[in-house]
Amino acid sequence: MPAVSANAPLLELERVAKVYPNGTAALSSVDLTVRAGTVHGLLGANGAGKSTLIRILCGAAPASGGQIRWRGERVSWSRPAQARAAGIATLHQQIPLVGTLSVLENVFLAERGGRRGGRALAARLRRLLAAIGYELDIEAAVATLRIGERQMVGILQALAADAALIVMDEPTASLAAAERRIVHRTVRRLAAEGRAVLLVSHFLDEVLALTDEITVLRDGAAVLTAATAAVDEAALAAAIVGRPVRPPRPSAAPAAARGGTIAEIVGLESPGRLAPCTFEVRAGEVLGIAGFLGSGRSELLHAIFGADGAARGEVRLCGRALARSPRGAVAAGVGLVPEDRQAQGLVPQLPLWQNLTLAHLGRFARLGLLARAGAERAAARQAIERLGIKAGGLETPVTELSGGNAQKVSLARWLCGPLRLLLLDEPTAGVDVGAKAEILRIVRELAAGGLAVVLVSSELAELTSVCDRILVMREGAIVAERAATDTDEEELVVLASGAASGRLAAGAEAP
Repeated sequence: MPAVSANAPLLELERVAKVYPNGTAALSSVDLTVRAGTVHGLLGANGAGKSTLIRILCGAAPASGGQIRWRGERVSWSRPAQARAAGIATLHQQIPLVGTLSVLENVFLAERGGRRGGRALAARLRRLLAAIGYELDIEAAVATLRIGERQMVGILQALAADAALIVMDEPTASLAAAERRIVHRTVRRLAAEGRAVLLVSHFLDEVLALTDEITVLRDGAAVLTAATAAVDEAALAAAIVGRPVRPPRPSAAPAAARGGTIAEIVGLESPGRLAPCTFEVRAGEVLGIAGFLGSGRSELLHAIFGADGAARGEVRLCGRALARSPRGAVAAGVGLVPEDRQAQGLVPQLPLWQNLTLAHLGRFARLGLLARAGAERAAARQAIERLGIKAGGLETPVTELSGGNAQKVSLARWLCGPLRLLLLDEPTAGVDVGAKAEILRIVRELAAGGLAVVLVSSELAELTSVCDRILVMREGAIVAERAATDTDEEELVVLASGAASGRLAAGAEAP
């Protein structure tokens, strides 16, 4: 296969369209050029057509019109294997990993010729890990890994293909800051080697920092194509959603002006996961939890929710000790939106209305046994209207919803029953900038209505803009507390990384 000189067109799309048999136009006359040795950003709201475009590029779906040229020659792939053989590797948002296989076996899942293990491949994987500066047990079963580690396995899988073009669909959505930096370095290295990267990301700062050119899709059409140096975050956000996007601001009211204490966490700990944690959350407050992957953020939420059977300590809700089980937590008015909504937050076999009422079936049962479908549907309709969930109807499968609407379902589920404390683990991960702003607006509205909210997020700017207070975690312990209006991303990174002095971490003024 002939080499392509730097900046020469590697992949060219001309007037590419995709119309489904039911008449839905997912793409309309899209032009896109990806050049060798560059990083091209592809942005757009959920439903804008990004996933459809990626499926066409990787051979998983045919285009309805237009032309695709690869290395100057017109192509039309009918199978993903053809695109891979041509030199295109795709990292999908939902990575097709096999949980029962090891990291090594998953990275080389597409390899032919027998076993996907062995010394040669193990040595090759270790060289790849060393090259990107990441440590991982290559013999560990993927099912035992954290979500961020699984995402890194998918990235390694794409890198192992040694492709000329790597398509990355939200590669950092589930990663903490340290892993994101590894991905960023890897993307830059790939471009420096003369390869190309098509980067799909909802993190606008990431796109501006990494890419050379940007294309924005909206409603299936390319509404902006520009050199990255010629645009800024405001211009990109406006192009993505079709209007200016302004993030919500935290309440200016001091803590004393908010409601009374809703939740008290006293000495909550878990062997190997959490050091003793003590804090409180007040009515009307959004309490942020900052920290890198592995800092104990998710473990803290699961311990509060009663999902960690080894946890010790006390959780009091409105002055009463909370039963140490998810069932007891839900009955008392605690809701948890987990980080991995596909595996833990939604039931794909059930329609929208049943996903919404699943956590409170006892409320809709007659004599504690027979479900009242009419009452369930009515509650589901109210939740849909309250959060503005866009769906074809109550029977719509949750698998057909956009990422933002699916996340709203995970959140709205808890509004179908009594709720006092809402625990949110990365609620905006993998959603577009418009859906992100909408979810954060809903969070502030719920708090304004008297809820206590605990919000875990890897996006520090999100925490400083939405929360009232922020707790910083490191190695399973709470190491600092800040008012959101008195801190910034730089300080939170310093605190979470352990680089701060003891005096600064304790809350004193920086020297």
